[in-house]
Amino acid sequence: MIQTGRALAMAALTSSLIASAFISPAQALVGGAERDQSALGRAVITIVGSRGNFCSGTLIAPTLVLSAAHCVTPGASYKIVQYDADRQPQLLAVKRVADHPGFNAQGIKAHRASADVALLQLSDPLPGRTTLPLGIPTEPFQAGQSYTIAGIGVAARGDGKSGGTVRSAQLVSTSHPGKLQIRLLDPATNNERPGLGACTGDSGGPVLQQQNGRTIVIGVISWSTGAKSAAGCGGLTGVTPLTLYRDWIVQTAKAWGVNL
Repeated sequence: MIQTGRALAMAALTSSLIASAFISPAQALVGGAERDQSALGRAVITIVGSRGNFCSGTLIAPTLVLSAAHCVTPGASYKIVQYDADRQPQLLAVKRVADHPGFNAQGIKAHRASADVALLQLSDPLPGRTTLPLGIPTEPFQAGQSYTIAGIGVAARGDGKSGGTVRSAQLVSTSHPGKLQIRLLDPATNNERPGLGACTGDSGGPVLQQQNGRTIVIGVISWSTGAKSAAGCGGLTGVTPLTLYRDWIVQTAKAWGVNL
């Protein structure tokens, strides 16, 4: 969950407000992260819910989106935001959604490890988009390892209109990273003052690692804190690594007729 004690989704926004806010996409990720127009930027998408929430996701196949389980709460419907040639937002239907059966929402709210992984299937591929390969983090896990995060979230906490453009940043792991959870920070600020990091709307976005010259999706963004672990953004970014969940992703995709 992005921001301590709160759902990542901005429940005050409706899907229509989100769509209008993204007519002129602004920034994403706090701390001055750079806009990403690479293949990574073309693989990260916007997910909006009928209850007004918005999250990030990653295309891991032409019709398959990886995101976070806390982004797809039961009882709501979801759509993908796609822009036409005039940069007008189009809301595209999601065919089906699945979250990992081991997901514990209360655990994520408390920044504890959980199976915060979900899949969304689209009816048709999105034009102009690319996919990213799926993997698991390199072991052994160590503090100081470099990862890239990306998302469409807000650049200013509480300002929904500052979200909508894919941005990315390089962070490093801290504390005791492992198969259950990885915590990232901006090495320039070391969680002592606000720096680069995930914020509202970035949940479900990809966490990537360079492996053998390739950029691999190895986790999803689950939550964030402010500097010195206070409420907010720009301090720690919590990651759910795919080490324990990649098999579920592959098996679920196969059951839906998608081979990864």
